[in-house]
Amino acid sequence: MKYIVIIGDGMADYPHRELGNLTPLQYAKTPHMDLLAQGGEMGMVKTIPTGFPPGSDVANLSVMGYDPALYYTGRSPFEALSMGIDLAADDVAFRCNLVTLSSEPVFSEKSMLDYSSDEIPTAESSLLMKAIAEEFNSEHLRFYAGLSYRHLAVWHGGPNTTDLTPPHDIHGLVIKDHLPKGEGAEHLTRLMEASGKVLADQEVNKDRVRRGLKPATNIWFWGQGKKPSLPQFYDKYGLTGSVISAVDLTKGLGICAGLRVVNVPGATGNITTDFRGKARAALEEIRSGQDFVYIHIEAPDEAGHRGELETKIRAIEEIDEKVVGEVLRGLEGRGDYRILIMPDHPTPISKRTHTAEEVPYLIYRSYRRLEGAESYNEETARRCMNRFPQGHLLMDHFLKGD
Repeated sequence: MKYIVIIGDGMADYPHRELGNLTPLQYAKTPHMDLLAQGGEMGMVKTIPTGFPPGSDVANLSVMGYDPALYYTGRSPFEALSMGIDLAADDVAFRCNLVTLSSEPVFSEKSMLDYSSDEIPTAESSLLMKAIAEEFNSEHLRFYAGLSYRHLAVWHGGPNTTDLTPPHDIHGLVIKDHLPKGEGAEHLTRLMEASGKVLADQEVNKDRVRRGLKPATNIWFWGQGKKPSLPQFYDKYGLTGSVISAVDLTKGLGICAGLRVVNVPGATGNITTDFRGKARAALEEIRSGQDFVYIHIEAPDEAGHRGELETKIRAIEEIDEKVVGEVLRGLEGRGDYRILIMPDHPTPISKRTHTAEEVPYLIYRSYRRLEGAESYNEETARRCMNRFPQGHLLMDHFLKGD
């Protein structure tokens, strides 16, 4: 038996008037997912436990079968694992975005124009983070370049209780009420402000302005946490497995769970990603003997954060054709398999951030056809009787239930 999980990050949404009161998932053309829905099991699952932030860290931890109440220590430590950073017990890792703030002279009066600096490419952002590291690295605090706008800072002996706001939650808002609060807040705010002068002097940013692109004006801290520890996936389920993703968070979760991380050339974390390449990499993992593959696609989430409805619909259709379709064609004639398709959380276009509502799941078993629904989306899944109020139990059901 082979098991494949396909995560369309942030794929769930609300009905849109311009789509005839349909959600993007309802509106998109998804013949492969719909075919599976007609012979599969559908329902709703709550991946974000009450009281937890509705982030991809908590959600994917749940989807992988780990109870966030027992294992969640923060987002950034998983990203640190993926980046090869060995955290000490008293290190605190912080996500460090390159963001674009408005030009008001007083720092606290600036507004968040873009949490990703126009999705700045890695080749440019790495040069900017090198300048940040040269300016601010110290015995206790070090900066590390990641992918695109997603970077990391590690504070040895730093605070883990600072109140920090994800930058994608405050698009267009004045930052004054969303600056760090609590222990360590003054130092973090000072670095965020001081980064403005360092970044303004970089040729990368000057060139971006000349090309009509948003410059990366500042760094922004959020998502802090300490080194995590998870039971190994093999010990938990008796299966060997792999993770395929473009983002360090999901890769780090896989590493922590003892899964093999597969890097796919051309995987970007947005609509330009190599969708088909991810599917083919998953099939190769199956052919090489792996029992379980977790495919994570970030593109719908990025579109949700950016408020790009057409891009989100396109991302869903690309997942259907180039991931689900490719996987189905590749599995044909290779024995029994199960497929789980779902978002990790909603990222509604109207909110441009994550929410904690239930999301629709679809389980297809190649060897047993059920009387399913006509299509896979939030509404048809909601009409089914299946519910998982504790999201981490869905993986047990997918792998062990029949």
